[in-house]
Parts: sequence; structure tokens; C-alpha cells
Amino acid sequence: MKISTSGSEMLRTFSPQIEHTSKGEKMWITVLVATIGLALYGLYLQIFKGHGVTGMRDNVIWGIYIVNFMFLIGLSYAGAIIAGFLILFKVEWGKPLIRLAQLMTLASVIVGPIFILLCVGRFDRLHHLFIYPRLQSPLTWDVLAVITFLVGSFLFLYLSLIQDFAVYRDSNLNVSKWKHNLWAWLALRYTGTENQKRLINTSRNLMAIVLIPVSIMVASILSWIFGMTLRPGWHSTIFGPYFVVGAIYSGIGVLIIITWYTRKMYHLERYITPKHFDYLAYMMLVMAAGYGYFTFSEYFTSWYGSETWDAQLIDKLFAPDEYGWLTFFANVAGVVIPVIFAAVPKLRKPDNLMVVAAIMVLAMWVKRYLIVVPTLETPLLPIEDIRPEYVHYTITWVEWLLTFGGVASFFLIFTLAGKFVTLIDISDLPKDENVKTQNQ
Repeated sequence: MKISTSGSEMLRTFSPQIEHTSKGEKMWITVLVATIGLALYGLYLQIFKGHGVTGMRDNVIWGIYIVNFMFLIGLSYAGAIIAGFLILFKVEWGKPLIRLAQLMTLASVIVGPIFILLCVGRFDRLHHLFIYPRLQSPLTWDVLAVITFLVGSFLFLYLSLIQDFAVYRDSNLNVSKWKHNLWAWLALRYTGTENQKRLINTSRNLMAIVLIPVSIMVASILSWIFGMTLRPGWHSTIFGPYFVVGAIYSGIGVLIIITWYTRKMYHLERYITPKHFDYLAYMMLVMAAGYGYFTFSEYFTSWYGSETWDAQLIDKLFAPDEYGWLTFFANVAGVVIPVIFAAVPKLRKPDNLMVVAAIMVLAMWVKRYLIVVPTLETPLLPIEDIRPEYVHYTITWVEWLLTFGGVASFFLIFTLAGKFVTLIDISDLPKDENVKTQNQ
């Protein structure tokens, strides 16, 4: 199958990664696998010793696990929305970013739901979710929505890979026979005819049209799990759009980090230019403004209402001896700093944006922690047992092990994906003259 000159150069750039595994890569994979192994040990302890090895108790029934789920599942929705819009609106500059966004979607939606399972005390009853579902429960609909989204995101990525599988199949890459046969099988006898191209493009556009609203709906369902619960800070009508905007905002930050790393790792300065980071910064600026507005609305309405319940939570969030410093970090590092660096051209450099995005992503994770834990520490009914470990939540080393295992699984999926496919779509790159224009 014939591809453009840019596509051929891109294939040569990625071929060493696909053909061989360097010592550095083997060490990296070993570290990731070892981290996952330690996480499995933590899971073993949690299953056989019970949830007592975690910081979760009768009052703080959710902890870092639900925070990780919220964060990762939000990344998956963001990746689908970003990739979907880039495809539907035929954004020429965005073509090198589409596959990165799709891989982020798939990796997040695979790892994220695992943390929900870690909150379950009886794994032997998981099948009851499907046998005896409670249709009036948002949790039931969240399970169905996440499974639907997982299947959809896989198909979305696969439709974008079929043409590249045909390129790998017809290339002279020095790979093992089983990998070549796998590419041939996954290519579905694609030869590049006009009818095949039309079918692929139509199918991919349809999946984008489906996944964008599905992403918004599933993110909204996740917010309703909180919003339909009588808890301070959760019963807000803004939670639906707040979660959607926050998910997209976090996703843009992670996409900036992944794009920066891919550009540096494979020396793709010709294809991923500073202009790409400028566009991502504009997107981050818009989402930061929207997210900052929702955050201000959340705090201001609770404070001004002066309800005792909400007032206790607001005091807890802003008290320096409780969650004040985390709240300060989440808002300054999560909103103010990204706005400044995205808005000022002299600061809007790829390296600067990567650092800012990394800090912002951490701040967005902290913000999700602040949504969950302080609220659960502020119960409506008086707490009967006032032992500190029952009133306050503290993350245990078992929970940290499982969290790091989830992060390692995310990176491992990306690493293994890079051994089978190019991280940029080589069959649908911008025309060569456009690439030159972008460089200029």
C-alpha cells in the first residue's frame, strides 16, 4: 500500500522502536511490571485481610480509589472528545495528535474501572451487578455506560489503525513472523481502494459522532452519582458540566505531556511543531477559564448560602490546618498558573507548557481528592465513634501501592502499543507541503 513521503519518513522514524527492544526499554518495562507486581501484593492483602488495610472506614467509605477512578475515566472521555472533534472538523494540524488522544482514551478506560472494583468488599458478588441491577441507581447506569464506552473507544482506535496495519503489512519491517501475520489479519485485506477509504472514513466519523455525546453523558452520570446524594458540596446542579469541563481540561494537560514526550523521544520536531503546543495551550486556556468559573461558583454559592452543613465543609476546605493548603494548590496550580502560561506568548513554549501541564494534572487529581474526602468527613448525622481513624481519612501504603500500580499499567499500555503501532497515524499525515508550511 502506497503512502506519502511524510508517511514513509515517519515509518522509518518509528521502525527501530517496532523492530527492536533496547536495554533501556527492557529496564523500563521491568520497572513497570515490578510495580504492578507490588500492587498485586497489595491487592492480595486487601482481599484476605479486608478493607482494614486501607484508610476507608464507616464514614469515609470512599478514598483514593474513587479519586483515581474519577481522574482516569475523565481522561478517557477527554481523549475521545478531543480526537472526535479533530476528526469530524478535519483539523489538519491535529492529525499527529489523534492517535495519542485515542491511546490515552483506551488506556484510561481500561485502568480506571479497576479502581472501582478495589472499593468492592465482595468480589464474589460482582456478577450481581448484572443479574440483579437496580435501574434506579446511577451506579448501575455508570457500569453499563463505562462498558459501552470501553467497546466504543476500542473500535474508534481500531478503525483509525486499519490503514496503518496495511502499511505495516506491506512494508519491509524486520519483525517476527507472528507480528507480521497479526498486522495482516488486523488489516482486513485493506488495499487502499477508494471504496475502502470511503468506508473507513465514514465509519470513523460515525464513531466520533457517537463517542462525543456518549463521553459527555457518561461523565454526567458519574457526576450524578455524587449530585444525587445528600452530602455537602455534592448536591450541586453544576456538577454535570463541572465534571465534563474538568475531564476535558485534565485530558488536555495529559495530552500535552504525552505529545511533548513523543516529540522528544522520536525527534518529531518536523511534524509536531511549537504551533501544535500553541493550539493545545489555547484549548487549555479556554478550559481553564471555564473550570475556574465553575470552581468559583461552587465555593461562592456554598459560602453565601450559610447553611450549617455547607459552611462546615467550606471551613474545612479553606482552614490551613485541614485542607487549606491543598485547596490553595488545587486552585493556583490548577487554574491560575496554566492561564498565565497559556495566555502570555513569551511563556508559551513547549518545555514550559509540559511542566505547567504536569503540575496542573497533579492539581486536578488533588481537586478530585478534595471533592471526595472532606465531604465524607462532614457527615449529616453525628458520628458515634470519634476515634481519629474513623473521623479522618489517611491513605495507607496498600492504597499507594495499588495507585502506583494503576499508573504503571497506564504507562505499560502506552509502551506496549508503541511496540506494535506507530504513535502517529502515518497513512493520514498532512500533505508534505503543509508540513513544510507548519515548520516555517
